[in-house]
Amino acid sequence: MRASNILLVLLTVLVTSCDSKAVFDEYKSVSTAWNKEDIVSFNINAPDSIKPYNLFVNIRNTNAYKFSNLYLIVEMNFPHGKTLTDTLEYEMTKKNGEWLGEGLTAVKENKLWYKEGVVFNESGTYTVNIQHAMRNNGEVNGVVNLEGITDVGFRVEKIE
Repeated sequence: MRASNILLVLLTVLVTSCDSKAVFDEYKSVSTAWNKEDIVSFNINAPDSIKPYNLFVNIRNTNAYKFSNLYLIVEMNFPHGKTLTDTLEYEMTKKNGEWLGEGLTAVKENKLWYKEGVVFNESGTYTVNIQHAMRNNGEVNGVVNLEGITDVGFRVEKIE
């Protein structure tokens, strides 16, 4: 019994220490199919105004996701009115079609780079808006309802 208690404590320390870099980490579920008009928003209170941080978009997907890549429009609104908008492409599979995300179940978690070394030099609340911008090959109009994405997240990490 004593060895199992020690193992439990070590496991708890390991799990909590692995995420010591997170300053902000939040997920929001999307409906069965992520509509191209549905914007997933995150409000982030500015952390330390001097230190740089790395920013990530987190995506959870299932096998129902039928693309090998993912296009996102990510907009960051600063507290004093400035807005940065980026159109980003991420690879979701290896060349052989195997998912790049992590996870032992049918849901894969993808931690995707958004911005590196960001300093939150304006005090207040930053808003990050994320929207998909997927299209089928050869089509002008975008995919209206994107299937296979279950959750969209945003993460701010300390740089150590």
